[in-house]
Formats: sequence, structure tokens, C-alpha cells
Amino acid sequence: MTTTQKSKDWNPGAYARFHDLRLRPGLDLLNAISSMGAGAVYDLGCGNGALGEALHARAGQRPVIGVDASPAMLAKARAAKGYDSVCQADIAEWHPAKTPGLLFSNAALHWVGAHEQLMPRLVRFLGKGATLAVQLPHQNKAPSHRVWLSLSEEMFPGRVEKMGTPGVMAPVKYEQLLSGLGQFRMWETEYYQRLVAEPGSHPVRRFTESTYARPVLQELDPDERAALIKRYEEAMHAAYPVRADGSVLFPFRRLFFTLTV
Repeated sequence: MTTTQKSKDWNPGAYARFHDLRLRPGLDLLNAISSMGAGAVYDLGCGNGALGEALHARAGQRPVIGVDASPAMLAKARAAKGYDSVCQADIAEWHPAKTPGLLFSNAALHWVGAHEQLMPRLVRFLGKGATLAVQLPHQNKAPSHRVWLSLSEEMFPGRVEKMGTPGVMAPVKYEQLLSGLGQFRMWETEYYQRLVAEPGSHPVRRFTESTYARPVLQELDPDERAALIKRYEEAMHAAYPVRADGSVLFPFRRLFFTLTV
């Protein structure tokens, strides 16, 4: 995970609650990579290191280096299998110590702003035959994400713009920005995820509160948070009906692209 805004550190336990669902898109991205250069493999926004072992298996003799801004997440990543080393850094300002053969980022770069500058800068780090591989949640217009902001604006006018929620560009903008820099591929996948019930909460709230809604909730005091969560839960019951067993079927869209130079 990475973030450029002022905030408390990430909660690895809350993030790991849906470990398998968050891991699958990263594995799909890794499986789609057809070319790596001779340089190091960097996991940008490595979080708790969930993909370290899989990256190591694909890396051959290349060193695998995890990069993240969160000390709490890096503490978990250091203990994970697969990384030769980890580095604490803000991706917006990060520079590789070794020429990358692969820059890999699973669900992290949406926390870093200014993609028009960020993506070409990352491409310029690549060695010959190397690849930039990125997965971004593309869910901001869905009720699961949009309602956090619409309710916040309704209940706490003028404060949403300070909350620092993540965002991505339209797919066509990534294509226009990157397709002339190498062999570019882009696709989307919608994952239908069964989220299991937790006592006293809607499953979609639990899924989103530790990631997308994290900066929203951090800007509110305890009473405000409780009021917002109550309204959000009501909206989620309408948007994502709970089944008899307390679970929901939750569609979640992801944007993928790779660029090989």
C-alpha cells in the first residue's frame, strides 16, 4: 500500500480480512506477464507481502524487492516469503536502486496521484525488454464506493475534497498516454465475489472500509463515523441485498495493463 496524504498507518489485520479476494487479481496480472528484462523485480505497493512468494517463483535469478510507504505493512512483508529486500518509500518520489526488469503493482497506484506524470516516469526506469504491469481497482462509480462520497458530501458539506480518496483515469487516457511507449495491453475484469456476513455489519462495508473508505473515515470524529456508517449500511442493503445466509454477491471491477519496452 502507498499513500501520499497525511494519514495514520494502514491496518494489516483489517486489510488481510479479505486476503484471498484481494490476492486473485494480482495473480491474474502476474500470469499475464509475458516478458521480463534482466533487471530486478519491484513490487510497488507491496503491502503485507502477499504476492512476494509468487513474484519470487516467476523472477528466476532476479532479485525481488518490495516497496511500500507503510511501516506496518512492511513489517509483515519482511516476514513474507519471496522478497530479497524491502524498501520504505512513497512511490510518487521513489527511484529504483537497480534497473528494473519488472515493475509490478497490484492495487496500489490509485493511491498515488498525477498518473499523467507517474506512469511515463515509471516506464523510463525500465531496462530493455522490461515490463510495467499494473492492476487498479476500477470501482469508483459503483455504489460500494460512490455512496461513501455522496453521503459524506450530504452529511458533512465541503469536507469530501480533503478526504484523499483514491482515483484512476479513464482507460482511454492510459492508452493514449502509454501505447506509444512500447507494447501496450489493457483489459478489465469484473470479479463476482461472495462476501460472507459479519455480525452487525454489511459485508460490503467491511470490504471497503479498510481501503477505499479509510481516508474518509479518518477525517471524521467517532460520532460522525458512526452516523456515516449507519447511512452507508442502509444504502448497501438496498444496492447489494443480503442473502438468507447473510452473504452478498459483490461485483468488483479491476483495470489491468502491461507495457513492455
